[in-house]
Amino acid sequence: MSGGERRAQLVVIGGGAAGLMCALTAAERGVDTLLLEPNRQLGRKLRITGKGRCNLTNDCDVRTFMENIPGDGRFLYSAVSRFSPADTMAFFESRGLPLKTERGRRVFPVSDNANDVAQLLTKLCRDSGVRLVHEPAKAVTAKEGAVSGVVTEGGFIPCRAAAVCTGGLSYPLTGSTGAGYRIAAALGHQVTETRPSLVPLESGDGYCAEMQGFSLKNVRLSAYEGDRLIFRELGELLFTHFGVSGPLVLSASAHMRQLGRLPYRLEIDLKPALDEKKLDERLQRDFKKYANREFQNALQDLAGRSMIPVLVRLSGIPPETKVHDLTREQRLRLLRLLKAFPVSVTGARPIDEAIVTAGGVCTREIDPRTMESKLVRGLYFAGEVLDLDAYTGGFNLQIAWSTGYVAGKSVLKDEIP
Repeated sequence: MSGGERRAQLVVIGGGAAGLMCALTAAERGVDTLLLEPNRQLGRKLRITGKGRCNLTNDCDVRTFMENIPGDGRFLYSAVSRFSPADTMAFFESRGLPLKTERGRRVFPVSDNANDVAQLLTKLCRDSGVRLVHEPAKAVTAKEGAVSGVVTEGGFIPCRAAAVCTGGLSYPLTGSTGAGYRIAAALGHQVTETRPSLVPLESGDGYCAEMQGFSLKNVRLSAYEGDRLIFRELGELLFTHFGVSGPLVLSASAHMRQLGRLPYRLEIDLKPALDEKKLDERLQRDFKKYANREFQNALQDLAGRSMIPVLVRLSGIPPETKVHDLTREQRLRLLRLLKAFPVSVTGARPIDEAIVTAGGVCTREIDPRTMESKLVRGLYFAGEVLDLDAYTGGFNLQIAWSTGYVAGKSVLKDEIP
């Protein structure tokens, strides 16, 4: 790009979900828009979300959406009302991307290919006149309380508005380096402490590593903060060398807002389809079937091979005990273990292993109706760089679409309709 072209009305910093939506929405209004993205490919993180399938929203109403935002979700009410999950679905389908809805009302492209989402947005931006510069932003400059330009590694780009859509700290290989936080702080914005969310959890229980690679399906996971139940859901999880992972664990982690400050623990109901009475009847049938075997060799109908030695050890029942010699108390001890298998939580995995970053630019300093800074005129924020995060199921990407759309609609709104 030549020197004469290095100016714009709006510079969007970051070519992820929020940045692409913001740039496209502004450009379609006639705003002269330049998109800054260091990666040669736009939407790098978008292309790997949902295990490469891109869970791009959740087919729910605004009220349900708000229930899936921990912390102060009220900030999002205006944005999500203006660009709702239904609007997101209509946006993509009207532009030629067929969608489908799966379990938990999660919405995916029919193609199951996240690249299709990123490529469509890239094409729409290009067709709308968005200019692309592959450089990282170093700073946003302000003059007399208003945005005056953006400094990049390649020089200075004069502009009248800048939208910071740089993402958080998760998936750093996709370009999420925390640059947006530094830009915001330099302009006087408060940045709340960042932490991982939707992240695997570490445990001090040695038996997790012992069962490394062993997955559980159709189990119910309960998470506790002290003795207070904070999460309970049916699904699947995985034991790892450091603790536990998998969809249930990622969802539970989003509810652990005080990790490192308050105690957390997990319980796994290995037989959620059976209440204690029915499970006891099942145990008695199995014990009758294997009456002459040792206890350690009588659990193959109840648990996977990797888990049996752990169950035997945690039950406190001597492994060589003959099944016909087990007492009712011992049987009930095993029953309680099957209904509430314990996993301690010592912490979360590093933030670069998290799906999203919690914390970020303080929303109290942002106008929720426009995404404009209350401190600097012409400065906007959208997406994960804000102190906003949600549970799994497409809600985090919807935050990006909604805030990006509102920011794109609001830029220079007094001059351009």
